[in-house]
Amino acid sequence: MSSKMEQNAELKRRLVRGKEINLTVTGRNSGHPITIPVWFVVDGDQLDLLPVSGSDTQWYKNVLKNPEFRIEAGAHEAEFRGRPLTDAKQVAAIVEKFCTKYGAGDVKKYYSKFDVAVVAAMR
Repeated sequence: MSSKMEQNAELKRRLVRGKEINLTVTGRNSGHPITIPVWFVVDGDQLDLLPVSGSDTQWYKNVLKNPEFRIEAGAHEAEFRGRPLTDAKQVAAIVEKFCTKYGAGDVKKYYSKFDVAVVAAMR
């Protein structure tokens, strides 16, 4: 197995066990990298991301302008490409995944708007 494949496999193991990652997006106005901690759900080979303030979330607005971003889980990093979702049924399915992973109470406590989500695939 190649080193890249080994790194990807280790990243996936960390993601499956993890609760939070660092997400680095490119600022839509500044062009500078911006890193924030976010919750996520692993679904097969993709990451599901739910912006805490829905479409008003700054990192989401940055992904709309530049869908390429980096995630860090422990010492492992990878490049991803995000695809915004606005379909209510698709977003609701991701909200349900978040409720399953983190608990409905915490999702309702920390997330204020459920109008968008992002699915991301490793590049």
